[in-house]
Amino acid sequence: MPLLDPSTWQSPSLSGGEYAVTEPATGDRLGTVTLATAEDIGTAAAAARAAQTEWAHVPHFVRASVLRKAGDLFTEHADELRGWLVRESGSIPGKAAFELHVAAQECYEAAALASRPAGQVLPSEAPRLSYTRRVPVGVVGVIAPFNAPLILSIRSVAPALALGNAVVLKPDPRTAICGGLSLAAVFAEAGLPEGLLHVLPGGPEAGQALVADPRVPVISFTGSTAAGRAVGEAAGRHLKRAHLELGGNSALIVLEDADLDAVISTAAWGSFFHQGQICMTTGRHLVHRSLYEEYVERLAAKADSLAVGDPHRAEVHLGPLIDSGQLNKVHGLVEASTSRGAKLAAGGTHEQLFYRPTVLAGTDDDTPAYAEEVFGPVAPVRSFATADEAAALAAASSYGLSLGIVTRDTARGLDLAERIPTGIVHINDQTVNDEAVAPFGGVAASGTGARFGGEANLEAFTDVRWTTVRGDVAPYPF
Repeated sequence: MPLLDPSTWQSPSLSGGEYAVTEPATGDRLGTVTLATAEDIGTAAAAARAAQTEWAHVPHFVRASVLRKAGDLFTEHADELRGWLVRESGSIPGKAAFELHVAAQECYEAAALASRPAGQVLPSEAPRLSYTRRVPVGVVGVIAPFNAPLILSIRSVAPALALGNAVVLKPDPRTAICGGLSLAAVFAEAGLPEGLLHVLPGGPEAGQALVADPRVPVISFTGSTAAGRAVGEAAGRHLKRAHLELGGNSALIVLEDADLDAVISTAAWGSFFHQGQICMTTGRHLVHRSLYEEYVERLAAKADSLAVGDPHRAEVHLGPLIDSGQLNKVHGLVEASTSRGAKLAAGGTHEQLFYRPTVLAGTDDDTPAYAEEVFGPVAPVRSFATADEAAALAAASSYGLSLGIVTRDTARGLDLAERIPTGIVHINDQTVNDEAVAPFGGVAASGTGARFGGEANLEAFTDVRWTTVRGDVAPYPF
């Protein structure tokens, strides 16, 4: 039987009105959901807080079993869920399959968190037992975007639940099914008690209400840097933790000893995978001047060879951009770049939401598509003369998410990476990588540091409580 039931998507308990979920490739309506208002967020937060206390006291192996079952369900219902990722988010099937694999792994890794040691015994100057214990924060608010909707929801939802919290999830309405309601269906089937996971698609008003609600002490936000700044500022006013995973303009450095036969595929993947709509996308190609001309020529040829189209009905390399707003942003940056002197080596055209993979040569600091996060299938290329110049160019960005370095001398690559502030580094690989076991996060305008994977999840979704125990009441001088 199907996991998802469209008859449940229009919730009478939500009051924000109907929203048509559409397929970017065709404009067809795939379903209708009900949006949440600020008042709905408050109601959900109250219900989550009421349910969380009992969940926190459930034995760890019970919580773990729910998470393991959820992981199994992502695999068992892979065909159904893959279809939604392809049609609703514009993913090619391979990208959708990767999201499902990571979602399952996130659940399995979260299940292991439930039985992690809960604290430490501390030395004390007094005759007493002194120890720390990690306790759930209570209710975690998760705000997730459209681009990798399943991964960017589950990587907060799964560990938060495993550690004894309740969750209020606000997915982007454009991917309300694959990034929100699919999680609700999976966890309900896995046996998660009612009241612990609330999925409320909504707009900025709902997100602002979630950040402001006093029953939600921790916010996990993934999205643009501009929106993240607003979330961080609001969370600071309310004295709550905000874990922010934001934008990027990641560099791929190609040193003079790189094998171009191998690197072009890597470079194209970094910029064009999922139409460039990934925070880790390779946004700047920094290539040694001895390889620059050939690199541009070969990357452009690769871009021209890639098929762009409807991923649900044809075998393609790139699907559609998510909507016309994103299309206009991407094309505007490309046009602004060519008007300032960048050379269009490939692409720069579109039909409806299908944007051709684009290569821009001759870019510099004043090239908009080089200086800004594009969030589209655009590869700006720039040359450098020395490793020192490459390091300076790569570091000259307000972002600090991911970095790729291609060289036959891996020790040299590691040494170069030490000079460039980023949260993630890949030697002899492009910038787009993700694993459930690995910490993930950026620095500077890319976010507030790693918050996913193992210890990072413990830090994100628990508080440390100090407790002491004495056999007798403590004596004092007065």
